[in-house]
Amino acid sequence: MSELHSFKEDLISEIHQQGYLLPEISQHPIGEDSISLVIDSGVKFEWLDLKQGNLPDPILVKAGVDLKIFQKQAFRYTELSRIFESVLTTSENEGFPFASMRLDSISEKENKISAVLLYEPGPLITFDTLKVSGDSKINKQFLSNFLQIRPKDPFSQRKINNSIRKLNELPYLKWSGEPELSFQNEEATLYLPLDDRKINSIDGIIGFLPNELQGSGLLITGQFDLMLYNVAGRGRNYELHWQRFNQTSQSLMVSALEPLVLGSNLDIQASFSLLKEDSTFLTRDFRLDFGYRLEEGSYLKFFTRRQAGDLLQVSGLEEALRFPEVGDFRFNNYGLGFDKSWLDDVFFPRRGALAKLEFAIGNKNVLVNTAIPEELYDDLEMRTLQYYLKGSIEKYFYKNLNWGVYSRLVGGLMENPNLFANDLFRLGGLRTFRGFNENFFFANNYVYLNFEPRYYFDTYSYFMIFADVGRLENSVQNLPVDFPFAAGIGFSLETGNGIFNFIYALGGSNVQDFALNLSKIHFGYTGRF
Repeated sequence: MSELHSFKEDLISEIHQQGYLLPEISQHPIGEDSISLVIDSGVKFEWLDLKQGNLPDPILVKAGVDLKIFQKQAFRYTELSRIFESVLTTSENEGFPFASMRLDSISEKENKISAVLLYEPGPLITFDTLKVSGDSKINKQFLSNFLQIRPKDPFSQRKINNSIRKLNELPYLKWSGEPELSFQNEEATLYLPLDDRKINSIDGIIGFLPNELQGSGLLITGQFDLMLYNVAGRGRNYELHWQRFNQTSQSLMVSALEPLVLGSNLDIQASFSLLKEDSTFLTRDFRLDFGYRLEEGSYLKFFTRRQAGDLLQVSGLEEALRFPEVGDFRFNNYGLGFDKSWLDDVFFPRRGALAKLEFAIGNKNVLVNTAIPEELYDDLEMRTLQYYLKGSIEKYFYKNLNWGVYSRLVGGLMENPNLFANDLFRLGGLRTFRGFNENFFFANNYVYLNFEPRYYFDTYSYFMIFADVGRLENSVQNLPVDFPFAAGIGFSLETGNGIFNFIYALGGSNVQDFALNLSKIHFGYTGRF
C-alpha cells in the first residue's frame, strides 16, 4: 500500500505541474490483486499575472527573473519554485542570507490566478575578519584579498564556496580541519583551520674539477635549485635554478612573483633566464607576466618578453658560403596564457587534470655580425613576424588507495622565415624526455606523451614505471623527423624533511641508440622546509 500511496502522490504532483490544481483520483479493485485508478484532472488553472510586490528591482534583475512569463500561462509549481530559489540565492550573495519569499494577495477568478510576491529580506549581514584557527603564519590581509572576503563587505555565500576551492589552489597551505561559518551581531565570521605546508625546497650538487682549458685552477660545476613560497606570509614566490656540468655550458633562471598587487586581483611575475651552449651561442630571456585569477580554477595572463641570441663561435665564418644555423637576433613578443585546474591537490594531486595554453607573437630583428660575410645577409629578411604556440594537459587517474596513473600530453610549434638553432624549443631530460641529457633536442615543433602508472605505498611515496614517446621536427638543421622514445622505472620516497627521487631510463632516437650503455640515471634529494 505504501508503494501505491507514493505512486499516487507522484502522479498528483505531475498533474499539478501541468496546471491542474484540483485533480481527483479514485480507485477501484479489479479481482484480488489489481486496482484501477480513474483520474479526473479537473479544470486547468492559468496565471492572470504575478506582480513584483515589494521585491527590490536590483534583486529581481540579478536573479534574472522575468515576471511576464507568468501572464496567461499554465500555473506550474516548478516555475514558481525556480523564481523563489533564484531570488533567495541572489539574496544570500547580496548580504541577506536569511531572506524569505512567499505569495501574497492570492486571488482566483474563472480559473485564473493572480498573486503578489512578498519579500522579507531579513537583517543585512556583513563579513567580520577572517579567523585562521590553524598554525599557519599566512598574512590575514593577504588572505582576505585573495579570497575577496573583506570586513564590512556584504555577506556572500558564493564567496564562501569559492574561498574553499581557491584555498586548495595554494600549494603552501593545507587544511587541518573543516571550515566553519558563524553569525553573530549581524556579522558573519569564517573560521579557516589552515596549516603551513613544507614546500620550500633547496637542493644541489657542487663539484670541483681541474680546469683543463686554462691549465691551472679549479672549475666549479654542479647544480643548485632554490624555491621559496609564501615569503613573509604574503604569497610571494621566488625561484633560482643554476646548472653547470662542463667548462663551457651553463644555465641560470631566476623569477619572482608578487601576488595581488595593491590589494587587487592582479599578479606580477618577473623572470630572467640565461643559457650558454658550449662555445656556440648565448641566449638571454627576460619576461614580465601580468596574471588574473578567474573563477573555478582558471588563470589568465598577459606577458611581454624579450629574447636575445648572440653567436659566440665566429672563427671560420669569414669563408662561409651559406648562413650559419646560429645567428644574432632580438625577439620582442607579446602573448596570452591560460591555465585551468581541476586538481584535487595542487601540491601532490591524485586525481583531476591541469591544462595550459600559451601564445605569443612579435617582431624578430636579425642583427648583422661582422664575422659573417655581408653578402649572406642579402637574401635574408632582417625584420620578420614570429610566433609560437605551446600547450599541455596533465591527467591524474586515481584507481584506489595504492594505484594511480599520471599522463601528460605536450605540444608546441614555432613559425618564422628566419629561424635559428638558438631560437628553438629545447627538450630532453627529467621534465620532458627521460633517458636523454638535459636540453638534448632542438625542435621547431614537437608533441610528446608521458605515461606513468604508479603504486603508492605512502601518502607521497610511490614506485612507478614509465614510457615517453614523441615526434620532433628540426627544420633549421635539416634533420629528419625524429620519433624519440624512452622507458624506465623509478620511485619517489618521502622522508622527514624532503623527497628522494630515483629514475633509471633508457632512451632511443635518430641520434641515440636504445642501449644499456647509454642509459641515464636521474636522482636527487629535495629538502623541504
